[in-house]
Formats: sequence, C-alpha cells, structure tokens
Amino acid sequence: MGLRPEIDVKFDLRSDTPAGKDPDQHSPTLRRYHQLLWSKPLPSGVHFHLDTSDPRRYLHHVSDLGEFVLSSDASIRTFRNLGAARAVLAQVPTKDQESFSRQGYTIGGMMIFPAQRVDGKPTINGARGMHPRIADRFDLTLEAIRRHYAGGDSPIAGALARYSGFFNLFGDFRGYVEFFLLQDLVSSDYSNVQFWSPFADFTTPPVPATLEEYTSYRTHALQFVKARNSRIAAGRR
Repeated sequence: MGLRPEIDVKFDLRSDTPAGKDPDQHSPTLRRYHQLLWSKPLPSGVHFHLDTSDPRRYLHHVSDLGEFVLSSDASIRTFRNLGAARAVLAQVPTKDQESFSRQGYTIGGMMIFPAQRVDGKPTINGARGMHPRIADRFDLTLEAIRRHYAGGDSPIAGALARYSGFFNLFGDFRGYVEFFLLQDLVSSDYSNVQFWSPFADFTTPPVPATLEEYTSYRTHALQFVKARNSRIAAGRR
C-alpha cells in the first residue's frame, strides 16, 4: 500500500487549535485524520465508517454493529503539568519539554475511545486519567486492554468492561492492536506490552521520580510515536 499524502505525520495538531483549547476537541485536522484512519474494515471484514457531520458527536458510527460515539485522546503523557513530576521536570530544559510535547501531538500520539458515559460512570479516558496506577499512560492502558481481552484484572477493568461492545468489534487483542496500528508497543506474538518504564503488575509508580526515569520513559514513548507515524504514513497494518 502506498503513502498517505492526505495525512501529514509531522503536523503539530496544536497548531490549528484555538489558544487555550484542547486539540482532542478543537483541532479540525485531528478530527479529520481520525476519520480517515479508522474508517476501514474491522477484523471481521465489516466496514467501520466514522461520521463527522454531527457537531455534537466527535466521531459517530451506527450500523448493525451498534452505535458508537468516540472521542480523541492524547496517548503520550509528558507530565508537564503534573505537580508530582515538577521536581523532575525542573531539571529538563524547556526546549526539550516542548519537543516532547510537539512530537506527542502528531497523529502517531493520538487515540480514540468511546465517549458516552455508561450509568453516569467515568469513560475509559476519565478512568485511565484519574487512576493513580495508570496516570493517563497509554502503555499501561494498553496492558489493561490486553488483560480485558484475556479475562484478567487491571486497575481500570470496570471501565473497560462497560465498553465491551466496543472492544468486541476487534475480536481479540491482536485485532485491536492491528486496527489501531499499535504493533510497535507489543511483542511480536502480541502476548506482551512493551512498557516505557519498569513494570510490575501495576505496583510500580507510573510517574517518573528521577531524571533518569523520565529520560528513559520519554525515549521509549517517542520511539513508539515515530514508529506508529511511519506505519500511518505508509498505510501499513
């Protein structure tokens, strides 16, 4: 499959977002990129079309598969605005922090999740952002999703279970990973997540506590974004 000229993987998705607003909600380019990327056949072969014609719904799908309203979420946590990481970030030059944010806000650093609350409880985005053992980190979120497909437990198992209909669309963990071009965050046999920092069954602190931990985390996160952007640019599964 050839290159995708309609998607610029170097585009900073903050650049067409009004000042002070969140690109996940207000970048028209990001919304268009999500629609282009994820409107495609599911592992079952059924086409998953995402509609953007309704301004009240960021991405909308309705068919015999069901109805799904989806929203965007940045998958790269830079910790720039987190008080617990302030002492560590104080040791990092501002230009390096900005470079991390800029690369994280390319399309390779973005994901979509179900947006509608179920029974008034937090969405997946909310649950992964609020839980202290996840701290909005996508590698840890993906491990929770892997366990969901395997029937295992995780700190956000309840939130994932509320959206089982969404995860069922992809059949299994491999189907989910391949659909969203996440292969560079898992092992070659799809059995393990490649974490961005040491991991021990969600007991290790998710927020870097030292400059060394932060630098290692940043390096691994950016390697993932670069690899995923390459897959997106080339249109590879």
